[in-house]
Amino acid sequence: MICYKCGQEVGNAKRCPNCGADLSVFLKVRHISNAYYNLGLEQAGVRNLSGAIVSLKNSLKFNKYNIDARNLLGLIYCETGEVVDALSEWVISRSYQPKDNLASHYLDEIQQDRGRLDSVNQTIKKYNQALHYCKQDSRDLAIIQLKKVLSLNPKLVKAHQLLALLYLQDNKLELAKKTLRNAGKIDTNNTTTLRYLREVNARLKEKSPSKKPKDDDLISYQSGNETIIMPKRFKESSIGATLVYIVIGLIVGTAITAFLIVPSVRNKAKEEAQRKLVEASDTISTNGQTIKDLEGQVEDLKNQLEEQTTNNEKVKVKISTYENLLQACVSYYGSKDVTTAGETLDKVKTKYLSDKAKTIYDDIHGEVQDKYLNQLYKEGYSLYSRGKYKDAIDTLKQITDEQEDFQDGSAAYYLAQSYRKNGDLKSAKPYYQYVIENYPDTERARTSQNYVDAQE
Repeated sequence: MICYKCGQEVGNAKRCPNCGADLSVFLKVRHISNAYYNLGLEQAGVRNLSGAIVSLKNSLKFNKYNIDARNLLGLIYCETGEVVDALSEWVISRSYQPKDNLASHYLDEIQQDRGRLDSVNQTIKKYNQALHYCKQDSRDLAIIQLKKVLSLNPKLVKAHQLLALLYLQDNKLELAKKTLRNAGKIDTNNTTTLRYLREVNARLKEKSPSKKPKDDDLISYQSGNETIIMPKRFKESSIGATLVYIVIGLIVGTAITAFLIVPSVRNKAKEEAQRKLVEASDTISTNGQTIKDLEGQVEDLKNQLEEQTTNNEKVKVKISTYENLLQACVSYYGSKDVTTAGETLDKVKTKYLSDKAKTIYDDIHGEVQDKYLNQLYKEGYSLYSRGKYKDAIDTLKQITDEQEDFQDGSAAYYLAQSYRKNGDLKSAKPYYQYVIENYPDTERARTSQNYVDAQE
Protein backbone atom coordinates (compact mmCIF):
# COMPACT_ATOMS: atom_id res chain seq x y z
CA MET A 1 0.00 0.00 0.00
CA ILE A 2 1.20 3.55 -0.75
CA CYS A 3 0.83 6.38 1.78
CA TYR A 4 -1.75 8.89 0.59
CA LYS A 5 0.28 11.78 2.05
CA CYS A 6 3.93 11.18 1.09
CA GLY A 7 3.57 8.48 -1.57
CA GLN A 8 5.94 5.98 0.09
CA GLU A 9 5.34 2.22 0.20
CA VAL A 10 4.12 1.31 3.72
CA GLY A 11 2.82 -2.28 3.34
CA ASN A 12 -0.14 -2.88 5.70
CA ALA A 13 1.06 -0.55 8.48
CA LYS A 14 -1.59 1.61 10.18
CA ARG A 15 0.82 4.55 10.44
CA CYS A 16 3.30 5.72 7.79
CA PRO A 17 6.87 5.11 9.01
CA ASN A 18 8.10 7.95 6.79
CA CYS A 19 5.75 10.87 7.52
CA GLY A 20 3.76 9.48 10.47
CA ALA A 21 0.35 9.88 8.77
CA ASP A 22 -2.56 7.91 10.29
CA LEU A 23 -3.61 5.27 7.72
CA SER A 24 -6.34 3.49 9.71
CA VAL A 25 -9.24 5.31 7.99
CA PHE A 26 -7.54 4.87 4.63
CA LEU A 27 -7.26 1.11 5.27
CA LYS A 28 -10.94 0.92 6.24
CA VAL A 29 -11.98 2.76 3.05
CA ARG A 30 -9.86 0.44 0.95
CA HIS A 31 -11.43 -2.63 2.63
CA ILE A 32 -14.94 -1.29 1.90
CA SER A 33 -13.97 -0.76 -1.74
CA ASN A 34 -12.64 -4.33 -1.96
CA ALA A 35 -15.84 -5.67 -0.35
CA TYR A 36 -17.98 -3.96 -3.01
CA TYR A 37 -15.62 -5.33 -5.68
CA ASN A 38 -16.03 -8.89 -4.36
CA LEU A 39 -19.82 -8.42 -4.31
CA GLY A 40 -19.77 -7.16 -7.91
CA LEU A 41 -17.62 -10.15 -8.91
CA GLU A 42 -20.15 -12.57 -7.40
CA GLN A 43 -23.07 -10.80 -9.10
CA ALA A 44 -21.28 -10.88 -12.46
CA GLY A 45 -20.71 -14.62 -11.99
CA VAL A 46 -24.48 -15.24 -11.96
CA ARG A 47 -25.08 -12.70 -14.76
CA ASN A 48 -26.71 -10.12 -12.49
CA LEU A 49 -24.89 -7.51 -14.56
CA SER A 50 -26.94 -4.45 -13.60
CA GLY A 51 -26.43 -5.26 -9.91
CA ALA A 52 -22.72 -5.80 -10.53
CA ILE A 53 -22.46 -2.38 -12.20
CA VAL A 54 -23.98 -0.71 -9.11
CA SER A 55 -21.62 -2.57 -6.76
CA LEU A 56 -18.53 -1.76 -8.81
CA LYS A 57 -19.49 1.92 -9.05
CA ASN A 58 -19.78 1.96 -5.25
CA SER A 59 -16.36 0.34 -5.03
CA LEU A 60 -14.88 3.11 -7.18
CA LYS A 61 -16.60 5.78 -5.08
CA PHE A 62 -14.55 4.61 -2.08
CA ASN A 63 -11.33 3.99 -4.04
CA LYS A 64 -11.08 5.33 -7.56
CA TYR A 65 -7.66 3.67 -7.91
CA ASN A 66 -9.15 0.16 -7.56
CA ILE A 67 -7.86 -1.04 -10.94
CA ASP A 68 -9.45 -4.51 -10.72
CA ALA A 69 -12.91 -3.00 -10.06
CA ARG A 70 -12.56 -0.51 -12.92
CA ASN A 71 -11.39 -3.17 -15.39
CA LEU A 72 -14.24 -5.51 -14.39
CA LEU A 73 -16.74 -2.66 -14.79
CA GLY A 74 -15.45 -2.14 -18.34
CA LEU A 75 -15.86 -5.85 -19.11
CA ILE A 76 -19.47 -5.80 -17.85
CA TYR A 77 -20.24 -2.70 -19.92
CA CYS A 78 -18.83 -4.52 -22.95
CA GLU A 79 -20.96 -7.60 -22.17
CA THR A 80 -24.14 -5.48 -22.09
CA GLY A 81 -23.23 -3.87 -25.43
CA GLU A 82 -22.09 -0.51 -23.98
CA VAL A 83 -18.68 -0.58 -25.69
CA VAL A 84 -18.14 3.19 -25.45
CA ASP A 85 -18.60 3.15 -21.65
CA ALA A 86 -16.24 0.17 -21.46
CA LEU A 87 -13.55 2.02 -23.43
CA SER A 88 -13.92 5.02 -21.11
CA GLU A 89 -13.33 2.90 -17.99
CA TRP A 90 -10.30 1.16 -19.52
CA VAL A 91 -8.73 4.45 -20.63
CA ILE A 92 -9.10 5.83 -17.09
CA SER A 93 -7.68 2.61 -15.67
CA ARG A 94 -4.63 2.76 -17.95
CA SER A 95 -3.99 6.40 -17.02
CA TYR A 96 -3.87 5.42 -13.31
CA GLN A 97 -1.65 2.36 -13.90
CA PRO A 98 0.21 2.46 -17.25
CA LYS A 99 2.21 -0.74 -16.62
CA ASP A 100 1.02 -4.33 -16.02
CA ASN A 101 -2.61 -3.36 -16.60
CA LEU A 102 -5.10 -5.65 -18.37
CA ALA A 103 -6.93 -2.54 -19.59
CA SER A 104 -4.09 -1.97 -22.10
CA HIS A 105 -4.69 -5.46 -23.52
CA TYR A 106 -8.47 -4.87 -23.79
CA LEU A 107 -7.96 -1.50 -25.52
CA ASP A 108 -5.42 -2.91 -27.99
CA GLU A 109 -7.78 -5.77 -28.91
CA ILE A 110 -10.67 -3.43 -29.72
CA GLN A 111 -8.57 -0.73 -31.44
CA GLN A 112 -6.89 -3.28 -33.71
CA ASP A 113 -10.28 -4.62 -34.82
CA ARG A 114 -11.38 -1.81 -37.14
CA GLY A 115 -14.45 -3.75 -38.18
CA ARG A 116 -15.69 -3.84 -34.60
CA LEU A 117 -15.07 -0.12 -34.15
CA ASP A 118 -17.06 0.59 -37.32
CA SER A 119 -19.82 -1.69 -36.03
CA VAL A 120 -19.93 0.22 -32.73
CA ASN A 121 -20.16 3.51 -34.61
CA GLN A 122 -23.00 2.22 -36.81
CA THR A 123 -24.79 0.83 -33.72
CA ILE A 124 -24.75 4.22 -32.00
CA LYS A 125 -26.01 6.02 -35.12
CA LYS A 126 -28.84 3.57 -35.75
CA TYR A 127 -29.92 3.50 -32.07
CA ASN A 128 -30.07 7.30 -32.01
CA GLN A 129 -32.06 7.20 -35.27
CA ALA A 130 -34.48 4.73 -33.66
CA LEU A 131 -34.95 7.12 -30.72
CA HIS A 132 -35.63 9.92 -33.22
CA TYR A 133 -38.29 7.80 -34.93
CA CYS A 134 -39.87 7.04 -31.54
CA LYS A 135 -40.15 10.76 -30.79
CA GLN A 136 -41.87 11.21 -34.18
CA ASP A 137 -44.22 8.28 -33.32
CA SER A 138 -42.89 6.32 -36.34
CA ARG A 139 -42.85 3.00 -34.51
CA ASP A 140 -42.51 0.85 -37.64
CA LEU A 141 -39.34 2.66 -38.71
CA ALA A 142 -38.02 2.57 -35.12
CA ILE A 143 -38.54 -1.23 -34.99
CA ILE A 144 -36.68 -1.61 -38.30
CA GLN A 145 -33.73 0.44 -37.00
CA LEU A 146 -33.61 -1.51 -33.71
CA LYS A 147 -33.53 -4.82 -35.59
CA LYS A 148 -30.52 -3.47 -37.50
CA VAL A 149 -28.91 -2.43 -34.20
CA LEU A 150 -29.38 -5.91 -32.72
CA SER A 151 -28.01 -7.55 -35.86
CA LEU A 152 -24.82 -5.49 -35.35
CA ASN A 153 -24.74 -5.74 -31.53
CA PRO A 154 -26.98 -8.53 -30.16
CA LYS A 155 -25.87 -7.83 -26.57
CA LEU A 156 -27.13 -4.22 -26.38
CA VAL A 157 -29.66 -4.60 -23.54
CA LYS A 158 -31.23 -1.15 -23.93
CA ALA A 159 -31.99 -1.91 -27.61
CA HIS A 160 -33.81 -5.13 -26.59
CA GLN A 161 -35.77 -3.16 -23.98
CA LEU A 162 -36.78 -0.39 -26.39
CA LEU A 163 -37.82 -2.93 -29.05
CA ALA A 164 -39.93 -4.79 -26.46
CA LEU A 165 -41.56 -1.51 -25.39
CA LEU A 166 -42.51 -0.77 -29.03
CA TYR A 167 -43.96 -4.28 -29.39
CA LEU A 168 -45.88 -3.70 -26.15
CA GLN A 169 -47.35 -0.47 -27.51
CA ASP A 170 -48.43 -2.30 -30.68
CA ASN A 171 -49.97 -5.07 -28.49
CA LYS A 172 -47.59 -7.68 -29.95
CA LEU A 173 -47.27 -9.33 -26.56
CA GLU A 174 -45.61 -12.59 -27.62
CA LEU A 175 -42.89 -10.74 -29.56
CA ALA A 176 -42.38 -8.39 -26.61
CA LYS A 177 -42.03 -11.33 -24.23
CA LYS A 178 -39.53 -13.09 -26.53
CA THR A 179 -37.46 -9.90 -26.83
CA LEU A 180 -37.43 -9.37 -23.05
CA ARG A 181 -36.34 -12.97 -22.51
CA ASN A 182 -33.41 -12.35 -24.86
CA ALA A 183 -32.51 -9.30 -22.74
CA GLY A 184 -32.83 -11.41 -19.59
CA LYS A 185 -30.32 -13.93 -20.93
CA ILE A 186 -27.75 -11.13 -21.03
CA ASP A 187 -28.63 -9.42 -17.72
CA THR A 188 -30.75 -11.67 -15.51
CA ASN A 189 -31.79 -9.10 -12.88
CA ASN A 190 -32.22 -5.89 -14.84
CA THR A 191 -35.07 -3.98 -13.17
CA THR A 192 -36.30 -2.38 -16.40
CA THR A 193 -36.49 -5.77 -18.13
CA LEU A 194 -38.32 -7.33 -15.18
CA ARG A 195 -40.80 -4.42 -15.01
CA TYR A 196 -41.62 -4.68 -18.73
CA LEU A 197 -41.93 -8.47 -18.45
CA ARG A 198 -44.38 -8.16 -15.56
CA GLU A 199 -46.52 -5.80 -17.64
CA VAL A 200 -46.47 -8.23 -20.61
CA ASN A 201 -47.45 -11.19 -18.41
CA ALA A 202 -50.28 -9.17 -16.84
CA ARG A 203 -51.71 -8.32 -20.27
CA LEU A 204 -51.38 -11.91 -21.48
CA LYS A 205 -53.23 -13.07 -18.36
CA GLU A 206 -56.05 -10.60 -19.06
CA LYS A 207 -56.46 -12.01 -22.57
CA SER A 208 -56.77 -15.62 -21.33
CA PRO A 209 -58.47 -15.69 -17.87
CA SER A 210 -58.55 -19.02 -16.06
CA LYS A 211 -61.81 -20.97 -16.01
CA LYS A 212 -63.05 -22.88 -12.99
CA PRO A 213 -64.80 -26.19 -13.58
CA LYS A 214 -68.44 -26.34 -12.68
CA ASP A 215 -69.46 -29.15 -10.38
CA ASP A 216 -72.86 -27.89 -9.21
CA ASP A 217 -74.66 -30.59 -11.20
CA LEU A 218 -72.68 -33.50 -9.64
CA ILE A 219 -73.34 -35.48 -6.48
CA SER A 220 -71.11 -38.04 -4.79
CA TYR A 221 -71.64 -40.74 -2.15
CA GLN A 222 -69.63 -43.50 -0.51
CA SER A 223 -70.24 -47.14 -1.43
CA GLY A 224 -67.99 -49.33 0.68
CA ASN A 225 -64.45 -48.22 -0.06
CA GLU A 226 -65.42 -46.48 -3.32
CA THR A 227 -66.68 -42.95 -3.99
CA ILE A 228 -69.46 -42.79 -6.59
CA ILE A 229 -69.88 -39.55 -8.58
CA MET A 230 -72.99 -39.09 -10.72
CA PRO A 231 -75.30 -36.35 -12.02
CA LYS A 232 -77.98 -35.00 -9.69
CA ARG A 233 -80.62 -35.79 -12.27
CA PHE A 234 -80.26 -39.32 -13.49
CA LYS A 235 -82.82 -41.35 -15.41
CA GLU A 236 -82.26 -44.90 -16.56
CA SER A 237 -82.89 -45.27 -20.29
CA SER A 238 -84.44 -48.13 -22.25
CA ILE A 239 -82.56 -50.01 -25.00
CA GLY A 240 -84.45 -48.13 -27.71
CA ALA A 241 -83.69 -44.78 -26.16
CA THR A 242 -80.05 -45.81 -25.80
CA LEU A 243 -79.84 -46.64 -29.52
CA VAL A 244 -81.45 -43.30 -30.35
CA TYR A 245 -78.92 -41.56 -28.13
CA ILE A 246 -76.08 -43.42 -29.86
CA VAL A 247 -77.34 -42.39 -33.30
CA ILE A 248 -77.78 -38.80 -32.13
CA GLY A 249 -74.28 -38.92 -30.63
CA LEU A 250 -72.84 -40.14 -33.92
CA ILE A 251 -74.63 -37.39 -35.82
CA VAL A 252 -73.54 -34.74 -33.33
CA GLY A 253 -69.97 -36.10 -33.32
CA THR A 254 -69.89 -36.02 -37.11
CA ALA A 255 -71.24 -32.47 -37.12
CA ILE A 256 -68.71 -31.36 -34.51
CA THR A 257 -65.91 -32.96 -36.51
CA ALA A 258 -67.10 -31.32 -39.72
CA PHE A 259 -67.83 -27.88 -38.33
CA LEU A 260 -65.40 -27.52 -35.43
CA ILE A 261 -62.50 -29.95 -35.47
CA VAL A 262 -61.74 -29.97 -39.21
CA PRO A 263 -61.84 -26.15 -39.53
CA SER A 264 -59.77 -25.94 -36.35
CA VAL A 265 -57.13 -28.27 -37.81
CA ARG A 266 -57.17 -26.32 -41.07
CA ASN A 267 -56.87 -23.03 -39.24
CA LYS A 268 -54.02 -24.38 -37.15
CA ALA A 269 -52.23 -25.51 -40.32
CA LYS A 270 -52.86 -22.11 -41.89
CA GLU A 271 -51.61 -20.35 -38.77
CA GLU A 272 -48.47 -22.50 -38.74
CA ALA A 273 -47.85 -21.75 -42.41
CA GLN A 274 -48.50 -18.07 -41.77
CA ARG A 275 -46.10 -18.08 -38.81
CA LYS A 276 -43.36 -19.64 -40.92
CA LEU A 277 -44.08 -17.13 -43.69
CA VAL A 278 -43.79 -14.25 -41.21
CA GLU A 279 -40.50 -15.62 -39.90
CA ALA A 280 -39.17 -16.06 -43.43
CA SER A 281 -40.25 -12.59 -44.50
CA ASP A 282 -39.02 -10.89 -41.32
CA THR A 283 -35.51 -10.65 -42.75
CA ILE A 284 -36.77 -8.68 -45.76
CA SER A 285 -39.33 -6.55 -43.91
CA THR A 286 -36.91 -3.65 -43.83
CA ASN A 287 -36.30 -3.90 -47.56
CA GLY A 288 -39.98 -4.26 -48.34
CA GLN A 289 -40.91 -1.21 -46.27
CA THR A 290 -38.20 0.87 -47.92
CA ILE A 291 -39.09 -0.24 -51.45
CA LYS A 292 -42.81 0.21 -50.75
CA ASP A 293 -42.26 3.81 -49.61
CA LEU A 294 -40.17 4.58 -52.66
CA GLU A 295 -42.62 2.94 -55.04
CA GLY A 296 -45.42 4.99 -53.53
CA GLN A 297 -43.49 8.21 -54.01
CA VAL A 298 -42.52 7.26 -57.58
CA GLU A 299 -46.18 6.52 -58.37
CA ASP A 300 -47.25 9.89 -56.96
CA LEU A 301 -44.66 11.68 -59.05
CA LYS A 302 -45.72 9.82 -62.19
CA ASN A 303 -49.33 10.87 -61.61
CA GLN A 304 -48.20 14.47 -61.19
CA LEU A 305 -46.14 14.17 -64.35
CA GLU A 306 -49.22 13.11 -66.38
CA GLU A 307 -51.11 16.19 -65.20
CA GLN A 308 -48.27 18.62 -65.93
CA THR A 309 -46.31 19.38 -69.04
CA THR A 310 -44.49 16.32 -70.37
CA ASN A 311 -41.47 18.49 -71.26
CA ASN A 312 -40.84 19.65 -67.68
CA GLU A 313 -37.16 18.67 -67.33
CA LYS A 314 -37.07 19.33 -63.61
CA VAL A 315 -39.80 16.76 -62.96
CA LYS A 316 -38.02 14.28 -65.25
CA VAL A 317 -34.80 14.66 -63.26
CA LYS A 318 -36.72 14.25 -60.01
CA ILE A 319 -38.41 11.09 -61.31
CA SER A 320 -35.02 9.76 -62.45
CA THR A 321 -33.56 10.48 -59.01
CA TYR A 322 -36.28 8.49 -57.22
CA GLU A 323 -36.01 5.68 -59.77
CA ASN A 324 -32.24 5.51 -59.21
CA LEU A 325 -32.77 5.42 -55.45
CA LEU A 326 -35.39 2.68 -55.86
CA GLN A 327 -33.05 0.71 -58.16
CA ALA A 328 -30.23 1.05 -55.63
CA CYS A 329 -32.49 -0.31 -52.88
CA VAL A 330 -33.58 -3.25 -55.04
CA SER A 331 -29.97 -4.00 -56.05
CA TYR A 332 -28.67 -3.87 -52.48
CA TYR A 333 -31.53 -5.40 -50.49
CA GLY A 334 -32.79 -7.73 -53.17
CA SER A 335 -29.78 -9.17 -55.06
CA LYS A 336 -27.06 -7.95 -52.64
CA ASP A 337 -25.29 -6.36 -55.62
CA VAL A 338 -23.17 -3.76 -53.82
CA THR A 339 -21.42 -2.58 -57.00
CA THR A 340 -24.64 -1.80 -58.88
CA ALA A 341 -26.14 -0.23 -55.76
CA GLY A 342 -23.08 2.01 -55.27
CA GLU A 343 -22.97 3.07 -58.95
CA THR A 344 -26.70 3.81 -58.92
CA LEU A 345 -26.49 5.86 -55.71
CA ASP A 346 -23.85 8.06 -57.38
CA LYS A 347 -26.53 9.08 -59.91
CA VAL A 348 -28.99 10.17 -57.21
CA LYS A 349 -29.36 13.97 -56.93
CA THR A 350 -30.14 14.44 -53.26
CA LYS A 351 -31.45 18.00 -53.66
CA TYR A 352 -34.57 16.60 -55.33
CA LEU A 353 -35.35 14.14 -52.50
CA SER A 354 -37.99 14.71 -49.84
CA ASP A 355 -36.99 14.59 -46.17
CA LYS A 356 -38.20 11.01 -45.79
CA ALA A 357 -36.52 9.88 -49.00
CA LYS A 358 -33.33 11.70 -47.90
CA THR A 359 -33.40 9.67 -44.66
CA ILE A 360 -33.75 6.45 -46.66
CA TYR A 361 -30.90 7.57 -48.95
CA ASP A 362 -28.65 8.31 -45.96
CA ASP A 363 -29.39 4.89 -44.43
CA ILE A 364 -28.64 2.87 -47.56
CA HIS A 365 -25.70 5.12 -48.51
CA GLY A 366 -24.15 4.55 -45.09
CA GLU A 367 -24.50 0.76 -45.48
CA VAL A 368 -23.46 0.55 -49.13
CA GLN A 369 -20.58 3.04 -49.13
CA ASP A 370 -18.06 1.04 -47.10
CA LYS A 371 -18.88 -2.24 -48.86
CA TYR A 372 -18.80 -0.55 -52.25
CA LEU A 373 -15.45 1.12 -51.63
CA ASN A 374 -13.98 -2.12 -50.22
CA GLN A 375 -15.13 -4.00 -53.29
CA LEU A 376 -13.67 -1.35 -55.59
CA TYR A 377 -10.40 -1.46 -53.64
CA LYS A 378 -10.13 -5.26 -53.96
CA GLU A 379 -10.83 -4.98 -57.70
CA GLY A 380 -8.34 -2.13 -58.16
CA TYR A 381 -5.59 -3.87 -56.19
CA SER A 382 -6.19 -7.08 -58.15
CA LEU A 383 -5.86 -5.18 -61.45
CA TYR A 384 -2.66 -3.51 -60.18
CA SER A 385 -1.20 -6.85 -59.09
CA ARG A 386 -1.92 -8.33 -62.53
CA GLY A 387 -0.22 -5.43 -64.28
CA LYS A 388 -3.42 -3.91 -65.70
CA TYR A 389 -2.44 -0.43 -64.61
CA LYS A 390 -4.81 1.56 -66.84
CA ASP A 391 -7.85 -0.36 -65.53
CA ALA A 392 -6.48 -0.11 -61.98
CA ILE A 393 -6.28 3.70 -62.36
CA ASP A 394 -9.94 3.95 -63.38
CA THR A 395 -11.05 1.81 -60.43
CA LEU A 396 -8.83 3.31 -57.71
CA LYS A 397 -9.61 6.87 -58.91
CA GLN A 398 -13.29 6.27 -58.02
CA ILE A 399 -12.24 5.51 -54.43
CA THR A 400 -9.96 8.53 -53.94
CA ASP A 401 -12.58 10.85 -55.47
CA GLU A 402 -15.06 9.61 -52.85
CA GLN A 403 -12.73 9.08 -49.86
CA GLU A 404 -9.08 10.04 -50.33
CA ASP A 405 -7.95 8.60 -46.96
CA PHE A 406 -9.49 5.17 -47.65
CA GLN A 407 -7.69 2.43 -45.64
CA ASP A 408 -5.05 4.85 -44.33
CA GLY A 409 -4.12 6.09 -47.81
CA SER A 410 -3.73 2.64 -49.40
CA ALA A 411 -5.97 3.52 -52.35
CA ALA A 412 -4.03 6.77 -52.99
CA TYR A 413 -0.67 4.93 -52.79
CA TYR A 414 -1.61 2.20 -55.29
CA LEU A 415 -3.21 4.79 -57.56
CA ALA A 416 0.14 6.64 -57.61
CA GLN A 417 1.94 3.36 -58.29
CA SER A 418 -0.43 2.57 -61.16
CA TYR A 419 0.11 6.03 -62.71
CA ARG A 420 3.90 5.65 -62.43
CA LYS A 421 3.97 2.14 -63.92
CA ASN A 422 1.66 3.34 -66.67
CA GLY A 423 4.22 6.05 -67.53
CA ASP A 424 2.29 9.03 -66.16
CA LEU A 425 4.70 10.38 -63.50
CA LYS A 426 3.05 13.79 -63.45
CA SER A 427 -0.33 12.38 -62.35
CA ALA A 428 1.34 10.06 -59.81
CA LYS A 429 3.18 12.85 -57.95
CA PRO A 430 0.13 14.47 -56.16
CA TYR A 431 -0.92 11.11 -54.70
CA TYR A 432 2.64 10.28 -53.59
CA GLN A 433 2.73 13.72 -51.96
CA TYR A 434 -0.58 13.03 -50.20
CA VAL A 435 0.79 9.79 -48.68
CA ILE A 436 4.01 11.57 -47.58
CA GLU A 437 2.16 14.44 -45.88
CA ASN A 438 -0.65 12.47 -44.21
CA TYR A 439 1.09 9.19 -43.27
CA PRO A 440 4.69 10.05 -42.39
CA ASP A 441 7.04 7.51 -40.81
CA THR A 442 5.47 4.65 -42.77
CA GLU A 443 7.08 2.41 -45.37
CA ARG A 444 4.72 3.71 -48.05
CA ALA A 445 5.63 7.30 -47.22
CA ARG A 446 9.35 6.52 -47.53
CA THR A 447 8.79 4.70 -50.83
CA SER A 448 6.69 7.61 -52.10
CA GLN A 449 9.41 10.10 -51.11
CA ASN A 450 11.99 8.11 -53.10
CA TYR A 451 9.85 8.25 -56.24
CA VAL A 452 9.16 11.99 -55.79
CA ASP A 453 12.88 12.67 -55.31
CA ALA A 454 13.68 10.59 -58.41
CA GLN A 455 11.34 12.76 -60.51
CA GLU A 456 13.05 15.95 -59.37
